Amino acid sequence: MSAVNSFGAKDVLNVDGTDYEIYRIDKVEGYEKLPFSLKVLLENQLRTEDGANVTADQISGIGNWDPKAEPNTEIQFTPARVVMQDFTGVPCVVDLATMREAVKELGGNPEQINPQAPAELVIDHSVIAEFFGDSDAFERNVEIEYQRNGERYQFLRWGQGAFEDFKVVPPGTGIVHQVNIEYLARVTFVREANGVKQAYPDTLVGTDSHTTMVNGLGVLGWGVGGIEAEAAMLGQPVSMLIPKVVGFKLKGSIPMGVTATDVVLTITDMLRQHGVVGKFVEFYGDGVGAVPLANRATIGNMSPEFGSTAAMFPIDEETLNYLRFTGRSEEQVRLVEAYSKEQHLWHDPSIEPEFSEYLELDLATVVPSIAGPRRPQDRIELTDAKKQFASDLGDYAGTEMDFVDVLSEASFPASDAGKLMGEDVDSLHYERAGHEFNRATKPVTVKDGEKEFEIDHGSVAIAAITSCTNTSNPSVMMAAGMLARNAVEKGLQTKPWVKTTLAPGSKVVTNYYDKSGLTEYLDKLGFYLVGYGCTTCIGNSGPLDEPISEAINENDLAVTAVLSGNRNFEGRINPDVKMNYLASPPLVVAYALAGSMDFDFDKEPLGKDKDGGEVFLKDIWPSADEVQKVIDESIDTDMYTNEYASVFEGDERWRSLPTPTGATFEWDENSTYVRKPSYFDGMTLELTPVEDIKDARVLVKLGDSTTTDHISPAGSIAAASPAGQYLASHGVERRDFNSYGSRRGNHEIMIRGTFANIRLKNLLLDGVEGGHTRDFTQDGGPQSYIYDAAQNYAAQDTPLVVIAGKEYGTGSSRDWAAKGTSLLGVKAVITESFERIHRSNLIGMGVVPLQFPEGESADSLGLDGTESFSIEGLTELNEGRTPKTVKVTATPTDFSAEGREPVVFDAVVRIDTPGEADYYRNGGILQYVLRSLVEKQK
Repeated sequence: MSAVNSFGAKDVLNVDGTDYEIYRIDKVEGYEKLPFSLKVLLENQLRTEDGANVTADQISGIGNWDPKAEPNTEIQFTPARVVMQDFTGVPCVVDLATMREAVKELGGNPEQINPQAPAELVIDHSVIAEFFGDSDAFERNVEIEYQRNGERYQFLRWGQGAFEDFKVVPPGTGIVHQVNIEYLARVTFVREANGVKQAYPDTLVGTDSHTTMVNGLGVLGWGVGGIEAEAAMLGQPVSMLIPKVVGFKLKGSIPMGVTATDVVLTITDMLRQHGVVGKFVEFYGDGVGAVPLANRATIGNMSPEFGSTAAMFPIDEETLNYLRFTGRSEEQVRLVEAYSKEQHLWHDPSIEPEFSEYLELDLATVVPSIAGPRRPQDRIELTDAKKQFASDLGDYAGTEMDFVDVLSEASFPASDAGKLMGEDVDSLHYERAGHEFNRATKPVTVKDGEKEFEIDHGSVAIAAITSCTNTSNPSVMMAAGMLARNAVEKGLQTKPWVKTTLAPGSKVVTNYYDKSGLTEYLDKLGFYLVGYGCTTCIGNSGPLDEPISEAINENDLAVTAVLSGNRNFEGRINPDVKMNYLASPPLVVAYALAGSMDFDFDKEPLGKDKDGGEVFLKDIWPSADEVQKVIDESIDTDMYTNEYASVFEGDERWRSLPTPTGATFEWDENSTYVRKPSYFDGMTLELTPVEDIKDARVLVKLGDSTTTDHISPAGSIAAASPAGQYLASHGVERRDFNSYGSRRGNHEIMIRGTFANIRLKNLLLDGVEGGHTRDFTQDGGPQSYIYDAAQNYAAQDTPLVVIAGKEYGTGSSRDWAAKGTSLLGVKAVITESFERIHRSNLIGMGVVPLQFPEGESADSLGLDGTESFSIEGLTELNEGRTPKTVKVTATPTDFSAEGREPVVFDAVVRIDTPGEADYYRNGGILQYVLRSLVEKQK
């Protein structure tokens, strides 16, 4: 219950005879003009007002929100709950377990370390598509999953028993975001506070950037790093500035042949071009009511791909229909309706809120699209896909590819094109128009068991129906199944080199596939169930067949993956695959049939039917009406209520796991999965003063759009890497290395895998990819593994910095991107710009984020990374002030070109709020929370 009620907002709402304490937003002047998302924040402030962290002035600041002004009003947002997946959740529980021990050492009560807000963890990131294309693939993959992850799962079961208000959804159930919208989300939250039932908007933070999927349900929430989530679980509010809100008006309807995936790729493209980093996006207008909830969730899911903090839809009849359909109680649905209408959170299209900026999309203009080959916002209209592939291929096939623009056969004959290329015309793959490429390579013959075939640049090596974005959406999932049925009935088959996988987001999907009779057709095309989890989208695609993998690598082929996911960053999907494309589930099936990205669906047939006639994609594409008819006949509420009735119980494997007990965890010194981290070693209750940074060296110099995938350990562990060497030295066989994600509970592995992405381009080195740098502790600054160099710098007490370009930290909210950076000894990261979550996480780990002066960059300042860096002015933080800028002096060293003078510039300090300053002063957010809890216990 709020300790202060300055606005007289506390009231009682009676629904079906039950009284709920509420805090009325209409008591604050200016509420009526606010966007839906800011009304939710306003209620949050009213309910948590305490006169200290949340004040009347801050509440008035929301009411007086100026949509055009730059964000400058700090608020403390207290989410109703926290959602986690196991990759990011395991380190959270490890840290909580470690905090219990640290509290004890500082004289406090360890059992006081508990989630203060309900926390739910869904194990969905550990299953790997090792086995595929067979009816027993699911069982075999689950068996391996338990063998590899037994230690982690036992640890999570201990946490479920040791911590209050902490629940775990076991493996093999579904994807966290789909489980969230189908079961966990309340829309209107109820919790007892001081003996009184309170009702308030369901809000959350999640340890996965795609937490925003729940925005489609009218639930405000977004992804944060595990560090920030831990603080929220422990009752610490999330410090934030009241954001700008971009109004996005939807009108019209989706045309024939266009899917929700095409819509979301179009919106992603539009919003990335507009620029929405750090802003809320909110959908409004008459067209919103016509957008099905599943499509809203698909759009909300892609918020991190736009760069926005959240992508909200309001609450309306469609919200209620979805809640009923997915098995929520009628009591809950009536509460959601009554509360939302009472609190002015119900969508009224006749009332247009004020927004900071405006965009509009007529859904009728959307066309079929894919995105790739390296980023979700790189949208390609399907009709241009073949041409764009040819244009992009040169970036992946190296010097072996030459390009020519062919205007038309009349104005630019093929023979002339051949002469200009310095090649025979026979060597040109030529069409009448388009951006075409000259093949200096030839298709490679592969013998895989009884099968023999040819693969080439562009061959589709992976076709995966995967990830939360689309597997929660029956319209695209059913369309994929129906396209498979139509293809089989025409006599078509997937190409033999394509790894085909199906990983739904919940068991409801396989239920409706079975009921509709579509499972058998997906199976016939090789899309057998491989698991319920993220799989391919997070790099758990599993290995390709060995002969195919060998042919790709021996011939340096730029093969492709097509997945129904949301992330296609370089090096993410599979180490053998260079070019990755996002597509709708039916298009995933279509590309499996085509077998190549060098394919035009309008002009080229997928094969021949049983009568010898050519079959094109349009011949097997199901109409929207057909899809809806099958949905209506095949999906019912009972599927949801049955599957979620025992969602926390798990299968026999889960229930039979030995479970440790006790308030503190008994660490196993021999474990290679779960180890006690060193964050609190030597910590005292007294603050250690902030110091300026002197004579730091550059660990890595990076370009634009460095993602958290480039920084954070992810994917498979190479045997020769520092992490692989560590595992081998601890007696782990290569086949049992598992993934970095599964070993996030072991900081020793994660430090060794930080900045180790196989596609990382460290500009300190020339043309080298992977986790390497120059080690300036050695004569000549030789090439070294980044981890090894960091250890050498640490031995000399040399601090480190990272230099980068624009949009540093784009992508998933990976806490280890910040934890690993900190533990490697990096004290500052200097960039042209940051993405929101990673900047916040760096501060949470005691690393200061700095930006080059406006319009400047490392290159414009003449910095090549061989300099020694000193940063002055940070000590102002000891006096309770946050400097706007600090003086950076980059001094040439013996490794720099002779005759260079020191470069001096004022870097912008990106500690944006007083709360972040407190975290940095404490050495990190966990240290701040720990000290606060111990002080409260005294």
